[in-house]
Amino acid sequence: MPRLPGVNHLDAVRALEKAGFRVVRQGRHIIMSNGERKVVIPRHNPVNAITMGGIARDAGFTPDEFRALL
Repeated sequence: MPRLPGVNHLDAVRALEKAGFRVVRQGRHIIMSNGERKVVIPRHNPVNAITMGGIARDAGFTPDEFRALL
């Protein structure tokens, strides 16, 4: 699993918004969608490295592509 250590959940939301994702709903987790994919971001600071790698993969990005959006 790819690792993306030390990513704040708000930075992850901003990066995904740059890529065309929009917030669908918020609670203890932030649900985002781009119309065909959904990703769930926990409200942790920082988000666990393995979890962040899974979120990037679910959004359709490689770790390097996601780092470029940050």
